[in-house]
Amino acid sequence: MDTLTLVCTVSLLGAGGLYWFVFILGSAEQKGKRAVKLSGGSIEREHVQEEYNQYWSFFRKPKEIEKAENVPAFVDTFYNLVTDIYEWGWGQSFHFSPAIPGKSNLESTKIHEQMAVDLINVKPGQKILDAGCGVGGPMRAIAAHSGCNVVGITINEYQVSRAKAHNKKAGLDHLCDVVCGNFLEMPFEDECFDGAYSIEATCHAPKLEDVYSEIFRVLKPGSLYVSYEWVTTELYRGEDPEHVEVIHGIERGDALPGLRSYSDIAEVAKKVGFEVVKEKDLAKPPARPWWSRLKMGRIAYWRNHILVMVLETIGIAPKGTVDVHEMLFKTADYLTRGGETGIFSPMHMILCKKPEKPQES
Repeated sequence: MDTLTLVCTVSLLGAGGLYWFVFILGSAEQKGKRAVKLSGGSIEREHVQEEYNQYWSFFRKPKEIEKAENVPAFVDTFYNLVTDIYEWGWGQSFHFSPAIPGKSNLESTKIHEQMAVDLINVKPGQKILDAGCGVGGPMRAIAAHSGCNVVGITINEYQVSRAKAHNKKAGLDHLCDVVCGNFLEMPFEDECFDGAYSIEATCHAPKLEDVYSEIFRVLKPGSLYVSYEWVTTELYRGEDPEHVEVIHGIERGDALPGLRSYSDIAEVAKKVGFEVVKEKDLAKPPARPWWSRLKMGRIAYWRNHILVMVLETIGIAPKGTVDVHEMLFKTADYLTRGGETGIFSPMHMILCKKPEKPQES
């Protein structure tokens, strides 16, 4: 083979490989997002790097995160930066689930979501709340499974548009609706929902009682609420430097104002008026490791990271995308360490009931 032929062959293979990466390789769930469409959400592309730097400035000034009024904007920025990458590399459900033998990641995720709505004992046609809905992966699984009307709320306007597009594409927009708002101050009337759930979302609230009290307010008396909470477990030791490093790494990489202890959850629920029906850490054995999916994704990460670098270099992805992708990979390592050591759980389940109104005499 002469030099010219070799060069042409290599060039064709390289071009074909790049085309496959960019235009064929889609997201982990039904190719909902392609690499060529990576963006900074609602952030103008020329400001993505600036906003990423601003995100990290919160951690250089920890007292800024302690101010509750700063947290919504902090979380909104985070989801503008990561939503497209999450959809492309993970899927439309931004949460974990226990691995189930013989089931794919997508199937395990759907079962985990369906269990949430089964726990709150709602009927077809009733209206339920998804507090912190993201792009609506759980919402669609739950609406299809239960026949309920699901109203989701997310603070991120870009996620609202993504969720509405996915709902329509799935043919579920007659059951699913999404509003942009802060779940600490929801734009809903008192006692208007027949049930509610949160799947790994309330960890973004600076004070858990603030979001729990809002959910309590909008639920009808006698209704149930279930939440899968991110917590430190009974194995966490605040005096252990390695434990502290892992938890801080999770907080920094997931826009958390501070992880709570598992022992605080039920007390907060009772404080705002809920009756605690059941509490269980769904990550504990016999559940299979939820973090195995992160470990299996390392090869995919490096493949994707190379692609992200190429896309940013040639101007398809905005400047800053590489930094965001690298941040998420480092966070995946902290999450894995948290799971392997048992000091962290993303699925501490609590099932609560809003008491019935007392009968008038």
